[in-house]
Amino acid sequence: MSDTTFTLDDLMALLSEKTGLPKSAHTTDPNAHFADIGLDSLAFLSMQTELQERFGAEMSSENPDDHTLGDIVDTINAAVSRPAGMA
Repeated sequence: MSDTTFTLDDLMALLSEKTGLPKSAHTTDPNAHFADIGLDSLAFLSMQTELQERFGAEMSSENPDDHTLGDIVDTINAAVSRPAGMA
């Protein structure tokens, strides 16, 4: 992963690692949703836990339909750009 910006490619790699998302299901569409790449709400919850642990990022909803993949990337980047101690 990049030191400065978390990308959609980084998210696809994380989803492959944590949910078993096959490389053939990876997308470059930031407007795609979890269902568009074949993942369900259980995979979303698993990803949420990982994002909280790795980046301190919290999604505003537990419903995967409420977030595009681009929203998730933006949330991670916002979390990692916060000054230390401001969660």
